[in-house]
Amino acid sequence: MGDFNLALVIVAIILVVVVFVFNVYLLVNYQHPDDKNQAYFPKFVVVLGLSVAAISILMLPADVANRQACRHAIYNGACNLTLPMKDLWLAVYILDAVLVFLIIPFAMFYYEGDQDKSVGKRIGSAMCWVGVSAVVCALVLGILYGLIGKVDFTVRHLSSSTVAFPNSFSFSSGEPCISGSKQCAAYTANAASEKTWTMRATFPEYVVALATIVGSVLFTIFGGVGIACLPLSLIFSFARRPKAVITRSQYIKEATELGKKAKELKKAADALHQEERSGSKGRKWRKNVKVVEKELLQLEDDVKLLEEVYPQGEQAETSWAMTVLGYLAKLVLGVFGLLVSVAWIAHIVIYLLISPPFSPFLNEVFIKLDDIWGLLGTVAFAFFCFYLLIAVIAGAMMLGMKLVFITIHPMKWGATLMNSFLFNVGLILLSSISVIQFCSTAFAYYAQATAAQEIFGHTLESLRGIRYLYKYNVFQIGFIILAGLTFVYYAAFGWRRKKPSGRFQLSS
Repeated sequence: MGDFNLALVIVAIILVVVVFVFNVYLLVNYQHPDDKNQAYFPKFVVVLGLSVAAISILMLPADVANRQACRHAIYNGACNLTLPMKDLWLAVYILDAVLVFLIIPFAMFYYEGDQDKSVGKRIGSAMCWVGVSAVVCALVLGILYGLIGKVDFTVRHLSSSTVAFPNSFSFSSGEPCISGSKQCAAYTANAASEKTWTMRATFPEYVVALATIVGSVLFTIFGGVGIACLPLSLIFSFARRPKAVITRSQYIKEATELGKKAKELKKAADALHQEERSGSKGRKWRKNVKVVEKELLQLEDDVKLLEEVYPQGEQAETSWAMTVLGYLAKLVLGVFGLLVSVAWIAHIVIYLLISPPFSPFLNEVFIKLDDIWGLLGTVAFAFFCFYLLIAVIAGAMMLGMKLVFITIHPMKWGATLMNSFLFNVGLILLSSISVIQFCSTAFAYYAQATAAQEIFGHTLESLRGIRYLYKYNVFQIGFIILAGLTFVYYAAFGWRRKKPSGRFQLSS
C-alpha cells in the first residue's frame, strides 16, 4: 500500500504544477496586446482562479483514489488516508468563495477604473465598490438564512413490538415484521409513517449551498449547451474549412476592404474616446461602444480568415500545411468529443433520471478499469469530470456570442482583455462547484464513502426552498433539454459557412 500512497502523492504534485503552467500558457496566448507587460495583479488573479477551478475538479478523482488506500480495511477509520481530503475540500471552497465574491470583483473594478487617476485612487474606488457589494450580499444572505436557513429531512417513523426469542424465524419479503407490527420496514410502511425532521443548517453550509445553486443554474445552461457545441463546433469547423488558397489579386482586394473598415472603426473609437473625456457617457454612448466592440471582433475574425487562405513569407507552404493539419485535428477531436458527450448524456438518463437506475453504466466501467490497474479507473473518472468543466466553458463562450440579451465577455485567442478574462474566470469558478456536486451524484456508486459525499451529502438536497429542484431532477432535465436543442441547432445550421461581417468572401 505504501507504493500506492507514494504514487498518489507524486501524481497530485505533478498535476498541480501542470495545471499552473498550462494556465500561464493560456493567459500569455489569450491576452490582448494592450495588456502585455502590465495589469499584473489581474493576471495573477486569472491564473490563480483558473488553477483553483481545475484543481477542484481534479480533487474529486483524487478523493476517490485516496479511498483506495483503505479499500481492504474493515471500516473507513481502520487506516490512515494518504491525503487529508476533507480539509483540502474546505480550503478550496473558502478560496473559491473569496475569489468569486471579493478578489475578482476588486480586480475588475481596479482594471476598468479611469486610467487617468492615480493607482491609490483606483484602489480606493475599487474597494468602495467591493465593500458595497459585500454589504449587500451579506444582508441578503443574513435575511435568507434567518428566514429559511433550515434543512427538512424526510424520514419514516418505524417501530416494532417485542416477543420472546423464537426457535425458528418466519420472516419473508411479504412479512418482514414481527407479528402484530406493520411499521418496522421502510419499504412496506404506509404513507402515514413519513415524517419531516427539521434542523437549522450551519451558516457556512448555507453559503456553500446557495453558491452551489447559483452555480447549478449556470452549469445547467452552459453545460447543457456546451456538452453538444464543444464537439460539434469542432466537426463543423472542419466542414466549413477553406479548401484552397486565394490568388494575390483576391488578397489585395479583400485586404483593401478590411483596411477601409479598420479606418472607419478607428475613427468611431476616437470619437467615443473624446465623448468619454468630455463626460457625456450616456445610454447612447454605451450602446455605440458595444457596437464598435462587436464590429472590431468581427474584423479580427475576417483578418484571421484572410491570413489563413493567403499565407505569406518564406514558409507559406508550411503554414498552409499546418492549417490543413489543424482542421484535421479538429475533426478527430470533435468525433472523439462527440462520443464522450453521448456517453455523458446516456449516463445521465440511465443512472440519474430513471428510478431505480437502469444500470451503473460508467460507474461500472471505472470499477473494471481499476481492476486492471489501481489508478486507471481514477484517470478515466478524472477525464469525464474535467471534460464536463470544459463543456461548461465552451457553452459560456457560445452563448456569449449568440444571445443578445446576455452580456458575456468573449474570449478570443490573442485578443482577450483582462476584464473579460476575470469575468469568465468568475463564471468558471462558480460552475466548478456545481460540476463537482454533479459528478459526485452522477458517479455516486464509484465515488462512495469519499469526503466530497460527506460535504455534499443530503444537506444540500434537503435545504428548505430548493429541495424540490433536486427531488424532481430539475437541473438534470434542463441539462438534457438544452443539450438536445443544441444538437438540433447544429444539425440545422452548423454546416453552413459563416458569412463575414463585411464584403469579405472566401473562395471554396
